[in-house]
Amino acid sequence: MTSSGRRRSTVHDVARVAGVSRGTVSRVLNGGYVSDAARSAIEDAIREVGYVPNTAARNLVRQRTQAVAFIVHEPHALFLEDPNIGAIMLGANETLSEADYQMVCLVVDSVRDTERVARYLNGGFVDGAVIVSARTQDPITKAVMRLDLPVAYVGHPPDVDAAWVGIDNRGAARTITSRLVATGRKRVGMIAAALDRDSGTDRLAGFTDALGDAFDQSLVEEVPLYSYADGASAMTRLLERAPDVDGVFAASDAVAAGAMWALREAGRRVPEDVGVVGFDNSTWATRTTPPLSTVDQPAEGLGAAAAASVLSQLGDDQRPREGILLDAPVVWRTSA
Repeated sequence: MTSSGRRRSTVHDVARVAGVSRGTVSRVLNGGYVSDAARSAIEDAIREVGYVPNTAARNLVRQRTQAVAFIVHEPHALFLEDPNIGAIMLGANETLSEADYQMVCLVVDSVRDTERVARYLNGGFVDGAVIVSARTQDPITKAVMRLDLPVAYVGHPPDVDAAWVGIDNRGAARTITSRLVATGRKRVGMIAAALDRDSGTDRLAGFTDALGDAFDQSLVEEVPLYSYADGASAMTRLLERAPDVDGVFAASDAVAAGAMWALREAGRRVPEDVGVVGFDNSTWATRTTPPLSTVDQPAEGLGAAAAASVLSQLGDDQRPREGILLDAPVVWRTSA
């Protein structure tokens, strides 16, 4: 009995009124497949008996949760360290808040996380998703596509046919590498991070474009993440292999900051001995000594545009496939 003396409706009541089994009701409440006729009957029964046991059932009645997932496929430590992710999240949250939507932040760092997040999405707790740092053949992408959620990606994974927001990573990398070479550097290397996603491969491609015939594969050091620690270790390895390197394009500002630390430890001056440029124009770029020349990636704008795309899809139930490119100009400081 409820406090008013009225018995709370149960799954049995919904099944009886809808004329279906309890299992069929449970499948609807948990996001499983049933026929359109059975789903319609169950939704009508939920309204009739007033059955609202949890968020999933409430969603069936209201049709909307007023929540959008913000899914980041990065290690938990990098999620806290990377100012770009924070800026993207703030941009998305501001846009969603203005539309009276709640943002639900989900971090994917393991197979277990993937399974947990997929179950959460399957439960009907969000109306759509903004996805950051998706990889090629990303299992979260597969889960989102299976559920047919309105979605927008920050970046453009090559195997994704959905709305996305990004920058011209290849063009920007080509531009800043060319400017680094124009300072008179002869042995220019790259710390190439995150080659399992589009941003990493595109930045390496732009670097390769800029050098042309002067490109030397032995001067490319690959690392898995856009992180300070990866930048420091990669720069140490690159110096051991090519001590005459005099210019470095780091695939992110955090990577560049780590590389500059390693150069100082090795007794190399920046920019006198080695010119260094980065990518992002994040807070890392102004914390380095000297300040870092970099590409201005509009992180908050990317988050805002991705969130606006999801809201637009929710408004007219369309699934745009085109991408949106934002400007990413070079910001030249004194590190090169």
